[in-house]
Amino acid sequence: MKPVRLDGRSLTRPQLVAVAHGASVELDEAQLPAVARAAEFLAEQAGREEPIYGVSTGFGSNADRLLGNQRLRNGAGVDATNPHESLHEELQRNLIVTHAVCVGEPFAPEVVRAMLCIRINTLMRGHSGIRVQTLQALAAMLNAGIVPVVPQLGSVGASGDLAPLSHLAIVLLGGGEAFYQGERLAGAEALARAGLQPVTLSYKEGLALNNGTAQMLACGVLALSKLEDLLDTADLAAAMTIDAFAGRLGAFAEEVHALRPHPGQVEVAAHLRRLLEGSTLANIPYHLVPRFRPWTPQSWGTEELQALRFDIGWDWVPLAQRQGREKFYTRFRPFRGGKKHQPQDSYSLRCVPQVHGAVRDAVAQAARVLEVELNSLTDNPIVFPDAAAEHVEEQVISAGHFHGMPLALAMSYVKAAIPVLASISERRLNKLVDPATNDGLPAFLIGNEDATESGFMIVQYTAAAIVNDLASRAMPASVYSIPTSANAEDHVSMGANEARHVLAMADDLGKVLGLELYTAAQALDLRLDMINAARALAREGDSGALAEKVSGIPAGAEGQGTFHAEISGLRDELAGSAEFRPGAAVAAAHAVIRERIGFLERDRALDRDVAEAVQLVVEGRVLAAARSA
Repeated sequence: MKPVRLDGRSLTRPQLVAVAHGASVELDEAQLPAVARAAEFLAEQAGREEPIYGVSTGFGSNADRLLGNQRLRNGAGVDATNPHESLHEELQRNLIVTHAVCVGEPFAPEVVRAMLCIRINTLMRGHSGIRVQTLQALAAMLNAGIVPVVPQLGSVGASGDLAPLSHLAIVLLGGGEAFYQGERLAGAEALARAGLQPVTLSYKEGLALNNGTAQMLACGVLALSKLEDLLDTADLAAAMTIDAFAGRLGAFAEEVHALRPHPGQVEVAAHLRRLLEGSTLANIPYHLVPRFRPWTPQSWGTEELQALRFDIGWDWVPLAQRQGREKFYTRFRPFRGGKKHQPQDSYSLRCVPQVHGAVRDAVAQAARVLEVELNSLTDNPIVFPDAAAEHVEEQVISAGHFHGMPLALAMSYVKAAIPVLASISERRLNKLVDPATNDGLPAFLIGNEDATESGFMIVQYTAAAIVNDLASRAMPASVYSIPTSANAEDHVSMGANEARHVLAMADDLGKVLGLELYTAAQALDLRLDMINAARALAREGDSGALAEKVSGIPAGAEGQGTFHAEISGLRDELAGSAEFRPGAAVAAAHAVIRERIGFLERDRALDRDVAEAVQLVVEGRVLAAARSA
């Protein structure tokens, strides 16, 4: 992969994702003089014994304590590997080694690489006081493939991600642990194997390395990278389900959404129209859709049709029941099959643009926030070496850019949106398996003529369990601040927890969408086979075979003539229809599913099927096929 050049101003989300997954970085040479100038300025001011937070004072609640010129106790705190360490160097080293206290499972390597990239990029702004050689050492560690071990729990999101960023920096100092070439090693050993040397920190460098929003930003960017594909996958799953229902497309019309033009809603409606383009299932006349009946040995009159796994049927609407509906039955033939005679589908189908679109808008808002943060300075204090000033306090300014609340609230919004998208997906899946709501498909999408089969029954249970778990995790962390540092940091963002939750929840959302696609593929096969079987029956040439599939035929002479004329009309319409098909994009996605997962003819162990369905979403193969089509 092409190296990503970092200048503190132009890093993009796709570039960060590329670095997270292995791309190297290079420092923009044109920006390094600004980096060096800020470091030189701090060294000058420290020599003048000016009180500067984090340079010649302690940190947090120790900010009122000034460093002296010599140690009060000989030998106290001295690093044995660096016996000539100054108090200023000890201050920065101690900041890192005492703050690396996270617990829990380590972050995945891509999260840690993204954190390193973000930290380097923000330090390249030239307002942090870090030396060029330290920044180069950090980039060299990233490019060498050293991945510090960063446990997931420990940041409160202000002053930035202090503890996790200290786990990054401690390896640079030769401490902590790191993954290198597949092994978990002591930090010093990882550096040695990569041919790198530990760094001794100078003025403010510890604070520059661990004071910022890199963990929450890394998790947020990687989560949005997944979610943006999952949003398209959700639309695709909905489209396949709509085709399986032979749904109504009027709710997605462009002129409809022009009247309520929320950006995400308009985008989803347009996406659905593209995905369903070419479908002859959508908007199909009600009377052409038969309903499922269980197969029996007497179901079909030909050997070819007898091989089917189902029977089909309609009810004829008697003349006495048409009063007041004559106009309707002039337009639609008086046969009730699988589709209810109603011009609107349920909310989980009809309201896809409104629900999916609102989630898109939440993700888009978060993307705007993260893109600002990617090229922002997020540590403290901020160094303005060339500012005209009478006092150093006007050139080294303590502010609050480390506070993660902008990210925390954006992630809270996304965190609340994820269960919404998962929930509507599960509702569509449930409609597909429930014979009371699936418009004439078999219960649990299986023939079950011997009453021994469960089909897709428990697939819905799994989706429901994941949705509940997502909903229980959607409580915003950002509303619950717990003060730290002896109340010097008396309001924190909890943005690190927020973004970490979103990253994990995105993976679970993908599982629900995989289950819907898996279920919708089965339903689509059944719907196509049932309608095309009706077409094949009609094309045999006379109405008798088709009439055998209709219940409610009048017993006496009254109505017989009307019935035979109407069944003849149904036969002609079915026989004259082209073979029914889904939208081109839906068909392409369905084909990819069927390459890996066969149709469920009879009950079998479904664990492999489910794992494959989830993996197809993770790999993006189903989505890629739909996009190509």
